[in-house]
Amino acid sequence: MFFLLIYVAIFAGSAFLVTKVLAKGIRDYTSLKTVTFGDESAVRPNRAAGVISIFTIFLMWGIFTGSNLLPSFLHAPGPFLGETSFTYTAQVEGQAPDDAEVTVIVHPRGEPAEVPEVDPGDGFAKNDAVAIAQWRTGLITVDKNDELTKKDGAQVIAINGQKIAPGQTVRTADGSVTLSDKGTPNFEPSKGWQMEPLYLPAPEEVWTRSVQIAKDGFRNFTLLEHLGYSLFRVVVGFVLGAIVGIPLGYAMGLSNWFRGWFDPIVEFMRPVPPLALIPLVIIWAGIGEAGKIILLFLAALWIMAIAARSGVSGVKISKVHAAYSLGASKWQIMRYVIIPNSLPEIFTGARVAMGVCWGTVVAAELVAAEQGAGMMIMTASKFQNTDIVIMGIILIGVIGFGIDMLMRAAERFLVPWKGKG
Repeated sequence: MFFLLIYVAIFAGSAFLVTKVLAKGIRDYTSLKTVTFGDESAVRPNRAAGVISIFTIFLMWGIFTGSNLLPSFLHAPGPFLGETSFTYTAQVEGQAPDDAEVTVIVHPRGEPAEVPEVDPGDGFAKNDAVAIAQWRTGLITVDKNDELTKKDGAQVIAINGQKIAPGQTVRTADGSVTLSDKGTPNFEPSKGWQMEPLYLPAPEEVWTRSVQIAKDGFRNFTLLEHLGYSLFRVVVGFVLGAIVGIPLGYAMGLSNWFRGWFDPIVEFMRPVPPLALIPLVIIWAGIGEAGKIILLFLAALWIMAIAARSGVSGVKISKVHAAYSLGASKWQIMRYVIIPNSLPEIFTGARVAMGVCWGTVVAAELVAAEQGAGMMIMTASKFQNTDIVIMGIILIGVIGFGIDMLMRAAERFLVPWKGKG
């Protein structure tokens, strides 16, 4: 929730600064249009907003991971490191309660820590010292050096003077103590607001691992080879889906029989996620390249068919009547009216289908793949190499965004009449 509040605050603040303060005096006639729907020239992306949006994501990434790229005063409170202590109160029937202090050394993960020697003190409860790794918890067997132990009926009844029972928790200055079901204190150092590197490494760690893999490769293949295999599978699957899906969509949009025959099939398969088809694809096509491409083909097929059908159905009948009145044949109607007016919908469907294919390639490469960005992500996740997982996600996103930009440029070049009525 705190993360979201910071993001909303940056969004609102930057919007006010850019649109109200910096842009003061700049006349935007586009915003004066009363009708914006369907007119692409009415609403265009604010480039400053896009730059600030990306910057904000990386800024918050660095803030909540303690990145060295940011000054320390911008870091969110991190996990506790150092020495802390708490006092426990033990009680044995027939004896007065006795207090003892536990010294806790919280050290960075992966680094050894020396446990200091402490004066055991007086009474049957003795002082203890333990070492616990950052972001971890530790059960503290406080009675191991006590004169009276659990076998003698000793039990912990308070932490820092606050009563405690099994299952309850008491906050301390630098963490919390929870009493286990068997009465053993479990100390958890304060984690702060930063993310543990296991879950979200800092940006520079992801960059360092990316450079390393680009140089040395990953599992006997270079980074470019992994990305090339994924791109090849996606493009082939998408092209095959478009080759079959677009004519199918045209047929469904122009023929009642085709519409009645294929509409139940298309509408049934459209909501089925490609992940659900993996077992069937393996049975039918095996675990080779054919199975992966078939899965991507099915991911694109139904989207392209629906986009083409929608494009044909959306052609204004007045344009068809006008063409007929000028003596156009059915082929000319198809060539000069149906296809040009349906292309905007087809390009929109193509962009959606390509995005779905990129999302599906990770699942497709689950099936005995030796190369591919999806294979990198899944293999790295098994060994908890989160930096490689994030690297793969970023690369897939960047390549997918680049392909989408190319498709937008192709749409502007091939369909310049889109949005112009």
